[in-house]
Amino acid sequence: MTIKLGNAPCSWGVEFADDPRNPDWRTVLDECKSAGFHGIELGPVGFMPEDPSVLGDALAERDLELIGGVVFRPFHDPEKWDDVLDGSVRTCKALKAHGARHLVLIDSISPRRAPTAGQPGEAEQMTTDEWSVYVQRIRHIAAMGTEEYGLTVAIHPHAGGFCDFKSEVERLLSEIDSSILKLCLDTGHSHYAGFDPVAFMETYMDRISYMHFKDIDPKVKADVITNRTDFYEACGQGIFCNLGDGETEFPAVRKKLIDAGFDGWCTVEQDCDPTGGTSPISDARANRSYLESIGFN
Repeated sequence: MTIKLGNAPCSWGVEFADDPRNPDWRTVLDECKSAGFHGIELGPVGFMPEDPSVLGDALAERDLELIGGVVFRPFHDPEKWDDVLDGSVRTCKALKAHGARHLVLIDSISPRRAPTAGQPGEAEQMTTDEWSVYVQRIRHIAAMGTEEYGLTVAIHPHAGGFCDFKSEVERLLSEIDSSILKLCLDTGHSHYAGFDPVAFMETYMDRISYMHFKDIDPKVKADVITNRTDFYEACGQGIFCNLGDGETEFPAVRKKLIDAGFDGWCTVEQDCDPTGGTSPISDARANRSYLESIGFN
């Protein structure tokens, strides 16, 4: 059993490939390596070069492994299916080219859900027909990633999307076979949605193929939920703090992983504003140091 630690471009504020505020992709690779990580996610497809030889050489020069990639697209919007499919296919091709394993699907933030992030009792629900088609879209991409590209595909609950709260995650997992869809559990988004990731691991550990390590500041969380703050504004306010400084009980997370014989990657994701005055390299080093202090290598 080996638990490996990686990081992701979102820890440098990279949420969208075309954001002019993004740092250079080479800087992200350099700083990820400098902070002591040996793997990195792709980030939004198009942020890093899609030419396999260019990215492959850059990864090899830094002795970094490509872990996987995220498709953060509006699965909830039938008018945006072409966009979802384009992002999914391009991400699958990039991951396969570099021998990466993990394809992570995230339903992006919906205007219908954004104001009630963190408030499961108030959040608008899909109609029965909307949910049925929504599940079909996710199932389609999950099957494609698994069967055509040989990837391990997982759903990632996310604030402001339609797969966010505990009941929604459980419903989706029950409706798509585990042979094509696993779970990427994000510790920070679990707390944002109001459920304990450690308790969730107790029930669904056999479905978890991948972990995102994220911590959340309880004071900032309470404020942004009360004020219905936009997700990205919340990131700028520091809702996702350094690991060990927030709500997540990472020693307990580690114990659950070890007890279950988890073998694979756990990736730090500290979503932040790319121009928010934080120091991504300092945060990355602090997060790596904290994880080492509680027994991760």
